[in-house]
Amino acid sequence: MSIAQYVQDAWNKKAPWLIVLRPLSLLYRLIFSLNKTLYTVGFKKSYTAPIPVMIIGNITVGGSGKTPLLIELVKYLQQQGIRVGVISRGYGGKGPFPLLVNALSEPDVAGDEPCLIVQSTHVPMAVGPNRQASIELLLQSEKLDLIISDDGLQHWALARQIEWIVLDQNRGLGNEKLLPEGYLREPKSRLNGSTVIEHTKVAQTQRNMHLEIGQLYLLNASVDLNGFDPRQCFNVVVGIGFPQRFYQTLNQLKVNQYQAHEFPDHHDYQISDLTFNNQDAIITTEKDAVKFKVLLKQHPEFNIPIWVVPVEAVLSSDCYALLKQQLQHVGIQFS
Repeated sequence: MSIAQYVQDAWNKKAPWLIVLRPLSLLYRLIFSLNKTLYTVGFKKSYTAPIPVMIIGNITVGGSGKTPLLIELVKYLQQQGIRVGVISRGYGGKGPFPLLVNALSEPDVAGDEPCLIVQSTHVPMAVGPNRQASIELLLQSEKLDLIISDDGLQHWALARQIEWIVLDQNRGLGNEKLLPEGYLREPKSRLNGSTVIEHTKVAQTQRNMHLEIGQLYLLNASVDLNGFDPRQCFNVVVGIGFPQRFYQTLNQLKVNQYQAHEFPDHHDYQISDLTFNNQDAIITTEKDAVKFKVLLKQHPEFNIPIWVVPVEAVLSSDCYALLKQQLQHVGIQFS
């Protein structure tokens, strides 16, 4: 287990020993607050795009469900006739940046989440650490009404008109401490006065979402003989921010005979990572699957079935009503 995985496991368990990291958390708070203040008072300048920008992010490290939410919002806006584009940091990709992402882009170049977003929606998308450069590249190639930023909530160099913060109630806020003592990027007070989308099956607020399981599919269809059987044994391969959520999904599918193989978020998979002592089928997430596609092209001899479990964000009606209201406020009308 890597140090990063060990610390993340401690966050999830609220391990008492994390208190030794408090001095680092205080330093993080100081640097973070100073940087934010420099932007607030205008000492550092933020870039304002020529069209409205909406940020979908979170105040925690690790998965919160924001990528399925973004995909759902993009599909919804496309149906409403709104020309939407997406930008992202492109974490895990090598670039060169800024980079336009298309359906043929590979995750080691553009990042795994951008590839998943584009493959799911065909939305115009640009990635790179410089958000301004990504927006300018995107607007050079597309006529757009709105840009959605995948994450970037704490990226004060980018001005925004709309912010949605996804709060996963399954994970909660842990020990409510800032990095690295806890997994908060910002104090929980950041939620006050913000648009918070509660991610939970049992909602306590009107603005909420949950994930529903889509139709499972086989990544290497040529090797399937008998179809999906939840009673068989599996090798679970997962490299996401909060793997426990995927295990809960497997429970819903009544998959309970498996060996778990966890990897860090955005892991750079090799074919050896999919090779085990047994011949059991593999089951994984869509985010991981975008990387497995590349491996299967490189290793056509690999004949172990790989099942993919897609999930879709289901939003409450209040989320859509709020989105329409916020977009109208910045001059974007629905068709």
